[in-house]
Amino acid sequence: VQLQAYGGGLVQAGGSLRLSCAASGRTFSRYPMGWFRQAPGKEREFVAAISWNGGVTAYADSGKGRFTISRDNAKNTVYLQMNNLNPEDTAVYYCAASQTTGWTSRYRYDYDYWGQGTQVTVSS
Repeated sequence: VQLQAYGGGLVQAGGSLRLSCAASGRTFSRYPMGWFRQAPGKEREFVAAISWNGGVTAYADSGKGRFTISRDNAKNTVYLQMNNLNPEDTAVYYCAASQTTGWTSRYRYDYDYWGQGTQVTVSS
């Protein structure tokens, strides 16, 4: 599976962005997917995850109520809608696919495939 994340950019605090992650391969619909982010000098951290069928989602506390993860298996794409962004959301955002986890996972080591990342910068 190859993953391509895009949709990042520069936005003012309070603004919104929608990230997309396009996957190659016919088995995309079998994989739980996740979004992670990494700010300069910090560890890569969990943002959100979604089960293979979209029926189960999980969020980090930092994004609850502001971020929404979704997927369209017909388009081999997973999305992350981010609203009410603040400067603390500035990071490189990565999408990832897991071959091994059951429904969702918050742990980056459960993910086997990673996209290249897309930069999100939120100005104050």
